[in-house]
Amino acid sequence: MKRLIIVTLFFIPFCGVGQSVLTMEEAVAIALENNYDIRLVAKDSDVASNNVSVGNAGMLPTVSGDVSAAASIQNTTQTLLSGETRALRGARNRSMAYGVSLDWTVFDGLQMFTRYDQLKALKELGEANLKTTILSTVYEVISNYYDLVQQQQLIKATRTALELSAFRHETAENRYQIGRASKLEVLAASVDLNTDTTNVLRQRDLFRRTQIRLNELLARDVNTDFTVVDTILIASDLHYETLAEQAKRLNPALQSALVSHRISQLELKRVKGERYPVVSVSSAYTRSRSAAELGFSTRSHNNGLSYGVSASMNIFNGFMQRRNERNAELMLDAAEIEVTKTEENIHAQLLAAYQTYLMNLELVRLEERNKDIARENMDITLEKFKLGSIAPVEFREAQRNFVDASTRYSTAQYQAKLAEITLNQIAGVLKVD
Repeated sequence: MKRLIIVTLFFIPFCGVGQSVLTMEEAVAIALENNYDIRLVAKDSDVASNNVSVGNAGMLPTVSGDVSAAASIQNTTQTLLSGETRALRGARNRSMAYGVSLDWTVFDGLQMFTRYDQLKALKELGEANLKTTILSTVYEVISNYYDLVQQQQLIKATRTALELSAFRHETAENRYQIGRASKLEVLAASVDLNTDTTNVLRQRDLFRRTQIRLNELLARDVNTDFTVVDTILIASDLHYETLAEQAKRLNPALQSALVSHRISQLELKRVKGERYPVVSVSSAYTRSRSAAELGFSTRSHNNGLSYGVSASMNIFNGFMQRRNERNAELMLDAAEIEVTKTEENIHAQLLAAYQTYLMNLELVRLEERNKDIARENMDITLEKFKLGSIAPVEFREAQRNFVDASTRYSTAQYQAKLAEITLNQIAGVLKVD
């Protein structure tokens, strides 16, 4: 009965029924389309793009239509120059005016042009932030995907160990039945069988939890079941100099710092523009009429065009202009420091990641040889165990060595792939392959 349960456990997890294979390209494509973080930052980027207009920078005039109406009821007494007195109770007065007015600032110390450049820089900043979010999300998707590949490999290794333990337990039971083995051998085989069963169950649970996390990143039903490819391909041709050059041009964090520095330069230019006069023109076409029951004029109609020019200049505002310029200069200095800090940080990250990458490539080669040796050793030990020429403890040791070697090899592959995608993320050229 126990043998039947173990065999069932062995075949159910990855029998492939109802499961589709999710490729890396499909996972990234789904994330780019559905991921909530990307969609939210994309909206911010769209807003920044939509704000880039000459009207938003203050270069265009404003035109408005105006309508006003008023009425009053008054008790009025008037004394004329002739001495005559006129009085009227409840005198009604009415007036109405409507027209179109235009106001246009034609010169403001070139601040409007600077604001337009700032809006374009803010658009670039939004695009850099969007790229940062996309790279971060794609990095998470790829790392979780290959984590699943690693765990899938580990499940296969633990299932192999489970199958061997089931065979050993069955052999011990048979030997015990014919009196060629002690009860201790059967009990020891049962303990190891239970241990390997637990390892398979735990590994399957870890696989499922990572699967749920990947579904969450893809912004789809977390219950979606799927399998992944069974191999990890690692690029072995990455060069530090090439990656460093790409990082200088494409790293979104550095791009954001450079754009922020540009915005600080423009802000200083805009603040200095406040020293210049502001010249505005205005015009209006208005029609009006009024009526009164008492007075020299009982009805009046007017229409016509009015226009004018105004200019103002700040002469003294309590040294506020000097303070604002100084603050803008300090913010520019801070932006320059941030650029230098970001460059140094990227350089340090890239160098450390590249060293890790090289080390993991060597570990992959080493652990692959160890795995092959452990596999060969286990096969030989299994044949000897079938012939009864070695003790069960030696067979168990060979079995454990194979699982450990398989685990280290899968982990080394995953860590090497993680180092590879980290390098590409820092360089701003994260590839999907």
